[in-house]
Amino acid sequence: MNDSKLSMDYLNDLRKEYDSNPENKMLERAVTQNGINNVARDPEAKIRMNPVFSVEADTGKVSNQKQSGRCWMFALLNTLKHEFGKKYGVKDFEMSQNYLFFWDKIERANIFYDNIIATADKPVDDRTVEFYLAGPGTDGGQWAMAVSLVQKYGIMPKSEFPESSVSENTSDLNTVLNYKLRQDAMKLRNMVNDGVSDEDIKEARSQMLSEVYRITAYSLGVPCETFDFEYRDDKKKYHIDRDLTPKSFFDKYFADIDLDDYVVLSNSPDKDYEKVYSMSAQDNVVGGRNIEFLNLPMEDLKKASIAQLKDGQAVWISNDIAQQSERKAGYLDSNLYRYADLFNIDLSMSKKDRFEYHDAEVSHATALTGVDLVDDQPRRWKMENSWGAKNGFDGYYTMDDSWMNDYVYEVVVNKKYLTDKQKEMLNQAPIELKPWDSLE
Repeated sequence: MNDSKLSMDYLNDLRKEYDSNPENKMLERAVTQNGINNVARDPEAKIRMNPVFSVEADTGKVSNQKQSGRCWMFALLNTLKHEFGKKYGVKDFEMSQNYLFFWDKIERANIFYDNIIATADKPVDDRTVEFYLAGPGTDGGQWAMAVSLVQKYGIMPKSEFPESSVSENTSDLNTVLNYKLRQDAMKLRNMVNDGVSDEDIKEARSQMLSEVYRITAYSLGVPCETFDFEYRDDKKKYHIDRDLTPKSFFDKYFADIDLDDYVVLSNSPDKDYEKVYSMSAQDNVVGGRNIEFLNLPMEDLKKASIAQLKDGQAVWISNDIAQQSERKAGYLDSNLYRYADLFNIDLSMSKKDRFEYHDAEVSHATALTGVDLVDDQPRRWKMENSWGAKNGFDGYYTMDDSWMNDYVYEVVVNKKYLTDKQKEMLNQAPIELKPWDSLE
């Protein structure tokens, strides 16, 4: 291997080369005084981001996940609330995000204990064990995880189980749970490897879960088992429906929605297309919905999304919100910040390259609620975020089609919008992905 030590002669040459171009000093002054993004921002993005769409689902006010990582459940509940609003004439009705969050903490701890016991024979620095220990008490999740919670526990109005101080800022709870669950993992692994009986391990595990329940209850409150659903619709007509459970509420008011009819389409070019992939390491409910994706070219994801939007239904999506975005303005555009032009370097990478070299990250979940079509081709999309009304256009973002291509990784659509060939693909046995796959 060549000696890569930086010599002073080489560093002096770099300085001389830099100083020889007067443009460098001019750009240095501009960037140091204004910041990289302010200098690199394309002023024409404002024209491309005109928030007018030829196809839009009927929506209302946006929700706000605040300082939490619950975007995946917010995005599902947002799609459900739009359907409720259309059917019952209550546009801005909101479901309790805290309710699903409560049960996710309990279920996630439960399945974590299973995974730790199952891998107790592996060393602590085994990559799978390290994955389980990386963040057992964190918030992030997938579509299938939200579906598992709804199908098992139902949903309830936000008025019956509102947000708590902790649900709106989850960092302290996550810190406590991460420490608690890692300590439990140490104890369980030691018990298994010391040959402790299954019955004693089961008893210890049960006590641990009881403690997690107490931590969660203190932090979020305990949801009611029954409630009276009382509301006024947009025409001010009063309604009351008594003695409902969260399950009966969902079954009654969302009877037209079968969550099993929806499928996750992924666009992950580092994997073979037309294959089904699974990621069981991220499942959150024992016996719940498995995390699975049908991997397809991006054009197929867009066609299915457009079809669903034309029928007036929002589309759950996962994306990389931190890339080429302006939060306050609500712009998502692959050419929003022209870094390559500013620094005069080649920054081109394909989507496949970014997945393989860990530049692509599934960091956020939102909902598509509109699209602007020109000659039946999309040029921009309307995205409902869950960061409150002070960001974007009353909480909605405008997404250029280039950003859709580059930074959207999953969409959730009803199977009826798939082709017959695509529906047949769903019958494949899923290929299990590594826990640390780029789609996690």
